[in-house]
Amino acid sequence: MKLIIINGPNLNLLGTREPNTYGSTSFETYLQTLQSTYKSRVELVYYQSNVEGEIINKLHEINDKNKPKFDGIILNAGAYSHTSLAIADAIAAIEIKVVEVHISNVFAREAYRHISFLSKNCVGSITGFGLKSYDLAIDYFLK
Repeated sequence: MKLIIINGPNLNLLGTREPNTYGSTSFETYLQTLQSTYKSRVELVYYQSNVEGEIINKLHEINDKNKPKFDGIILNAGAYSHTSLAIADAIAAIEIKVVEVHISNVFAREAYRHISFLSKNCVGSITGFGLKSYDLAIDYFLK
């Protein structure tokens, strides 16, 4: 099985950005843990961008039938989850299943974070389990 994790804006700052909310582990460090944990069952590819259009282009690229196939997408679009109709439309336009992930519990935060434009186009949404949210998304695809 081959999965891609796509992280959006500011997630390149994990480990240093608001550690009370997001923890003190960088995503690159956690990715090594994920790769070690799932190495015999899943090939994990990682992509991060702070740019909305680049995330949309990556979703389109992943769906390209002439490119290597992915079995699923784990997407943490960060703040774009609450603002981007364009990413929501890109998810709706592709055939590969997407699981939306959030590290923090968005429902325990500001009211504007309670709305995700992406969720209706994803097979599920995982929120509030810290970096373990990514493990839960991988487990979904494995089952």
